[in-house]
Amino acid sequence: MTARPGKRNLITDVPGILVGQADDAAVKTGVSVVVGDEPFTAGVHVMGGAPGTRETDLLAPDKVVEAVDALVLSGGSAFGLDAASGVADGLRDAGRGFAVGDQRVPIVPGAILFDLLNGGSKDWAENPYKRLGREALAARGEAFEIGSFGAGAGAVTADFKGGLGSASVVLASGVTVGALVAVNALGSAVAGERGEFWAAPFEMGDEFGGLGVARDFGDVHEPRTKLGQHAATTIGVVATDASLTQAQCSRMAVAAHDGYARALVPSHTPMDGDLIFAAATGRAEAPDVAGQLALGHAAATCVARAIARAVFAARPAEGDVVPCWAEQFGQG
Repeated sequence: MTARPGKRNLITDVPGILVGQADDAAVKTGVSVVVGDEPFTAGVHVMGGAPGTRETDLLAPDKVVEAVDALVLSGGSAFGLDAASGVADGLRDAGRGFAVGDQRVPIVPGAILFDLLNGGSKDWAENPYKRLGREALAARGEAFEIGSFGAGAGAVTADFKGGLGSASVVLASGVTVGALVAVNALGSAVAGERGEFWAAPFEMGDEFGGLGVARDFGDVHEPRTKLGQHAATTIGVVATDASLTQAQCSRMAVAAHDGYARALVPSHTPMDGDLIFAAATGRAEAPDVAGQLALGHAAATCVARAIARAVFAARPAEGDVVPCWAEQFGQG
């Protein structure tokens, strides 16, 4: 069997993974949550210089908690960390969480991106992220929208609107890998003047336009950035149905960062908080060393494809500070 996208070409092609989203059009922000049918093994790796996170330390292999209930991606900078509290409240109401005596404590790591300078109204009396987190959890399912939704609702890149992207691949072994990425990069996802994407070599079918590789990359030594805004960060989740340890999840997250470097130029900058969570539902067998290599490569290519799909699918809204790729190139 040749590797191919999953049925939906979304992270939810990984059995046992659901995604919920909520966003606020006036604020131009939102939340995306990855939830398992049951707790799943997770890891994390950070390569950006300005991360904003919650409960990432407990994902280290030497920590007591070996599984998490959900992973949260949110806009809102530090305010957005409150989204995980809303998700935790909803999970607790459902009886989910790490058992401590007669109490249940949901384990909900999260990460945020900076979208406070994107043209939305930020004059709230109480920040909306706890509410959005709870709403996102309630909306979880196998189907969800990409582009200007969820954690990508207010995202921008150096030249076009960013957004939320997702992609999946079913490997020859039958193992599925998927990615969910909120693209708010300091750099650009577009390589050429015709709208080609840096991720073009990894495109499957025409999932982001089928334009192929750029004929003219411009000056690669002076890439486009939004450095003057000091407002960035790309955050994501890669998932698989393979059975992995926390250490192996962390290694898959490390490999998945190659997808950022393949799809965003520049990436992992001092002003980006670039982070990737990795999740394993354990519904398939544990991979051998060659299988782990294949998982890491698949995670990286899925991430690259998801980034391009996010920018490709973004749509205009009132008050935008940058155009959409689709407006510029008439596709999508």
